[in-house]
Amino acid sequence: MKHPAHRLSARPTTLMLAVLAACGGVQAQSSVAESSASSEGSVGVGIGLISGDSADRSQFGQYNGLRTAPTGVGLLGFDYLRRDLREGTAIDFSGTNLGLQTRELRLGWNRQGDWKVFADYNEQIHYDPYSVNSGSIGLGTTNPQVVVLPGGAGTGDTFDLKVKRTAFGLGLWKAITPAVNVEVKFNSEDRNGARAFGNGFTCPSATAPGCVGATGAYTGSAVLMLPEPIDSNTTIVDARVSYADAKMNLSAGYYGSFYKNNNTVLQPNVPGALNNPVGTLLPLNTGLQPILNLPLALPPDNQAQFIDVTGNYLLSTTTNVKFKLGYSWLTQDQDFASSGLNGAPAGSPNLGASVNTGLALVGVTSRPTPQLTLTADGSYQSRNDQTPVALYNVEGVNTYTNRSYPLQTIRARLGAGYQFNRDYRGTLDVGYESLDRGTFTPTSAVAGVSALRQSTDETGVKLEVRRRMIEDWSGALTLSSAWRNGSDWLKPNSGTGVTEVSDPNAAFTPTAIFPYSLADRRRDKLKLTVNWQASEALSLQFLAEGGQDEFSSPTSYQEGVEKTKLNLFSIDGDYILSEDWRLTGFISTGQQQLHQTRPAGYILSFKDTTTTLGIGFNGKPMPQLRVGGNLAYMNTKNAYPQDLQPSTSPANQALLAASGGLPNVYFRQTTLNLFGTYDIDKKSAVRVNVAYQYNDVNDWIWNYGNTPYAYSDATTLYQQQNQSVGMIGVVYIYRF
Repeated sequence: MKHPAHRLSARPTTLMLAVLAACGGVQAQSSVAESSASSEGSVGVGIGLISGDSADRSQFGQYNGLRTAPTGVGLLGFDYLRRDLREGTAIDFSGTNLGLQTRELRLGWNRQGDWKVFADYNEQIHYDPYSVNSGSIGLGTTNPQVVVLPGGAGTGDTFDLKVKRTAFGLGLWKAITPAVNVEVKFNSEDRNGARAFGNGFTCPSATAPGCVGATGAYTGSAVLMLPEPIDSNTTIVDARVSYADAKMNLSAGYYGSFYKNNNTVLQPNVPGALNNPVGTLLPLNTGLQPILNLPLALPPDNQAQFIDVTGNYLLSTTTNVKFKLGYSWLTQDQDFASSGLNGAPAGSPNLGASVNTGLALVGVTSRPTPQLTLTADGSYQSRNDQTPVALYNVEGVNTYTNRSYPLQTIRARLGAGYQFNRDYRGTLDVGYESLDRGTFTPTSAVAGVSALRQSTDETGVKLEVRRRMIEDWSGALTLSSAWRNGSDWLKPNSGTGVTEVSDPNAAFTPTAIFPYSLADRRRDKLKLTVNWQASEALSLQFLAEGGQDEFSSPTSYQEGVEKTKLNLFSIDGDYILSEDWRLTGFISTGQQQLHQTRPAGYILSFKDTTTTLGIGFNGKPMPQLRVGGNLAYMNTKNAYPQDLQPSTSPANQALLAASGGLPNVYFRQTTLNLFGTYDIDKKSAVRVNVAYQYNDVNDWIWNYGNTPYAYSDATTLYQQQNQSVGMIGVVYIYRF
């Protein structure tokens, strides 16, 4: 669902931006000295006080590094700028959040029109809002030891999962000639920590014939919380050479991404007894423990590189041509044995993954008359999967290979725009997309879906009428529709391979479910935007948008996703009370819906409804004092309405009537931000920020009533339902 940018003020990740910004520098407003060189800057030093503990801050502290911070934190930042007008050079150096876990440093140096260099350093951190309570040892490492809590759920140690990012970047831009310049950027980011992950298995299973299921005396299935240990580096290199003259712009570039993971496998140590689904500690039945102790592969080292030539050429004063040629190659060849993974197919020391993709794009824009603009563009992309095919998969006595997945994509668009008069303009676009996924690898197998499709084609039309700002309002109305269909369906064989089906009603059972990403679909969308200058002081912006997808089953039965809907409505306003005072406000509501039919006659819907509203003010009660603030509220509700077809069994009807279906999941947040800046004199000021956040979280998925979901070792995830956090920051700013 799309939400307006103003919703950011209500998100938990940005609640304290105003407070944390206080530790950044404020540029001085001094005038340029008579000499050619001048400098200006500021330093901000202060303290922030925060209420609540880690549980109170689980939403508030996800991204700002304050989840587990002490009650008092230091606020420190600076900003320095030096210019030399005679030389045309400037140096800027800044630092923000230096006393926190989200610190940033940046140094830039440039000569106008000649060269630029920069270096930056930043830290980011993400805390999982759910705390883990467990008795296991070494969670978050590569060798966790699973220990069942003897006292049951909630009696273990509590810890928070987090991922720390540390990045360093360098950049250079240089003008070689007035028409040619080169730009190079380098960035290296380290990631350390752990995030939610896990493992589980249910016996008996075709993939493990020796695995025996549950009995009254043995546990035959298990689900374990095994956080993924993270210790990786991603290095990115981006280089581009550009040329520009009166008629042509041309650039050639290289982009490379190199991922290195220092953790290759997660090797758990699982005991011989775990809780069964009702919480009774029992020995594991035959075959289950060895499966749970198998190493779990973590993301392997990989590389992705891309080169391109992009440009546009002015054929005439009314016609322009754009083009792009690109080629990428992706590889992954990490050794199995040295990573701790055994049992690879003979002759396959590594996956040897190699995927090469070529891209060609061309487009023309022409204006044959002053009122008429015509556009046409098309692109062709071909992905060649050269990864070797080998027998990686074993199910009892059956074996099958991995799958090669080539893809060819063709896109085309024709458009026309016409200026009816000085106020109104209309545009019409027709688009086409074709995806060909190649021939299914005959030695591979399909599981979990009823059918596949080799190719799909989609045609779309978009019509827009736009009015420019005349007198007191402007706006646009956009209507679009798209239709997708495709080739015959491919039914998985009982062993390997697939068979093309010409009569789906004869080939598939009534419970067959077809992937919605491949099914025939019609998509309709309507969007209206209006900007209204109601008066000299009051301006309003309106947005209304709605859309629907309808999916068609290839059989006379409709199983799976039937339709999806979305709608969004918002109003933003700005009111100028006086030269010194201004009010702002907004309200937005949107909803996503998904309707699907399930086997056995179940009809399930999903509705995600989000409403946000807020009001803010900004003003100067006196020349030395500026104050402001905003109050925002957000309410998100996930509902799961259920229904049954008349043919559903009496037992299922009785169960739904007795249970009432699935409860709602909701998230409500209220935030208040207030600030004031007082100028003591021309060189110094004091800034005070006050913020408050209240969260109300109800997620039955992990905690239904007072009963938490418990893993097989009694590990639980928990988030406090009512969370209240307050913060005040006071910063002294010195300008020089």
